[in-house]
Amino acid sequence: MVLFLALFAFAIAIAGATAFVIFWPLALVHVRDRHPQITAQLGEGAFLKPRALWWLLRGGYRAAGDRNLSGLATPSRISLLVILGGVALGGVLWLLGQALS
Repeated sequence: MVLFLALFAFAIAIAGATAFVIFWPLALVHVRDRHPQITAQLGEGAFLKPRALWWLLRGGYRAAGDRNLSGLATPSRISLLVILGGVALGGVLWLLGQALS
């Protein structure tokens, strides 16, 4: 049962990844087109750059005061949190399953 829950947690992480690859590129295109100062801060090709992901996780997009950017970046942030949480929970449950068997 524990390993099934671990697989379920990884499935949730995959669902988060699906949402992330939909919303995060849209948010980055919006930033590129309308916020050159943020683009300079994040750098080119920011899709998987740690600086850009940290900016997203800490909610740096809120400082821009752009509702459209918030509308794209908030689902990206939530999906990134779901990915991290799903992988972490799946890893913990997998380790627990290995310890119990």
